[in-house]
Amino acid sequence: MTYENLDAKLMNALLGDGRASLRSLAEELDVSVTTVSNHLSDLEEEGVIEGYTPRIDYDAVGYDVTGVIQLQVEGSALPDITENLCEHRQMISVYEVTGDYDVIAIGKFKDTDGMNDQIKTLLTDPDIKASNTSVVLNAVTENEQFELEVGEDA
Repeated sequence: MTYENLDAKLMNALLGDGRASLRSLAEELDVSVTTVSNHLSDLEEEGVIEGYTPRIDYDAVGYDVTGVIQLQVEGSALPDITENLCEHRQMISVYEVTGDYDVIAIGKFKDTDGMNDQIKTLLTDPDIKASNTSVVLNAVTENEQFELEVGEDA
């Protein structure tokens, strides 16, 4: 049995079902449970697989306002600003970016008042030079992951 591309195939199988048992993964990939377990442990130790988590529909639990917040920041304050954003539990993504803005943050809120309150709190920071906030009207796709390319077996 060749193990070429096994890691990619294993990760793709987990993308389909993150709760799959080692036995079902082994059957799907036509390898032993021990092989799956060893490869999975290696991927976790290397930080390739960072964890296992449920996918929550935030709209269904009342967080149906998504805000995209762009910030221009004084250069030396960038680490402090991004750390502050990460501490806000409702910020689901924080990115340092190139372009007109330095930071883009995505947040989930119960209503626009809650979003407005958090943004106003952020904007009291004197190191934030400018901001732009957009409210998402329709999430066409969100939090999607993609399967890895798997080369042809030899």
